[in-house]
Amino acid sequence: MTATLAPPLSFQEYCRYGDDTERRYEWLDGALTPMTPPSFLHLLVSDRLAVLFNEAIRRQDRSWLCLKEVGVRTGLRKSRVADLAIVNRASVLSALEQVAICETAPELVVEIVSPESRQRDYRYKRSEYAANEIPEYWIVDPEQRQVMVLTFNEGLYEETRLTANQPLASPQFPDLGVTVQELFNFSDPDSDLA
Repeated sequence: MTATLAPPLSFQEYCRYGDDTERRYEWLDGALTPMTPPSFLHLLVSDRLAVLFNEAIRRQDRSWLCLKEVGVRTGLRKSRVADLAIVNRASVLSALEQVAICETAPELVVEIVSPESRQRDYRYKRSEYAANEIPEYWIVDPEQRQVMVLTFNEGLYEETRLTANQPLASPQFPDLGVTVQELFNFSDPDSDLA
């Protein structure tokens, strides 16, 4: 028996694709690449960061939105699904009926590392996001209990590793009000971040 390969999908076909499941796909070289379901830890960290970013956006009076699981077009035949992205509010409002894929660079993209995404998040997405000149890329690694803040500068990312009691901060978000340790702490039932 001979296996046949499906022809590559166009970007428009990818945007319309549905298989009646909850599975999410990235689009790489015209092919659908399934993403594994996230862990509960992954979801909790994502929710916590979204709250922190939204509070900071309001404090700074920025015209931005923090969106979860938004698509980010990273090449002619590539589109990634980011855990979080900070995007321009006007761009989103002008495209409400379109598929949630950013075709222009977000202000910031966050990927939360899982065991099966380690190489993809640290290596491939890093180079794709740099090629698209995304100003900041955060790699949040629950296993290592660290946040790597990558800041775009002259074609490359400069990296800052934040761990333990270091405050969670970056050039665009200088004070999020929590440490890296607090970001990953879900054992305190009285925490207002849980």
